[in-house]
Amino acid sequence: MILLIPVAQAADHSGIRITQTLAQNDEQNPNAREVVERYFEDELMKKHETVAKYYEDEAGKSRAKIRELRGMLAHYEEKSYLYGKKAQDLQAHTEALVRKYEEAAKADAREAASHRQIALAFKEKNHPDSKTQKVSIVESYGSTVPLK
Repeated sequence: MILLIPVAQAADHSGIRITQTLAQNDEQNPNAREVVERYFEDELMKKHETVAKYYEDEAGKSRAKIRELRGMLAHYEEKSYLYGKKAQDLQAHTEALVRKYEEAAKADAREAASHRQIALAFKEKNHPDSKTQKVSIVESYGSTVPLK
C-alpha cells in the first residue's frame, strides 16, 4: 500500500500536466483540438480499415475451404461404394461443414462491410488539411499525445 502512494501521486500530477498543456496549446492555436481530433479519427479510420481487411481475408479463407469441401462432397457422392456404410455419414458431415463455412463467410463479409462503413464515415467527416500542418500541431502537444 505504501509503495502505491507515489504512483498515485505521479498519476495525479500527470493529469494536471496534460490539462495545463492542452490549455496552453488552446491559447496558442484555437484549432488545435480540432486537428488533434482529426488525427485520432484518422487513426481510428486506419484501424477500422485494418479490421475490415482482416475479416475480408477470413471470408476468403472460408470460401476456399468451401470449394475444397464441395470437391470432397462430389467425390463422396461419386465414389460412395469405396466408403461402404460410412459414405452417407461422410456426405452428411461434409454438407454440414459446407453450411458452417458458408455462414462463417457471410458473417465475416458482414463484419468487414460494417468496419468499411465506419472507416468511410470517418473519411467523409474529416477533410484533413495538409499532413505537415496536422503533424506540427500534434507535435506541439509534446509527449502528452500518444503517437503509434
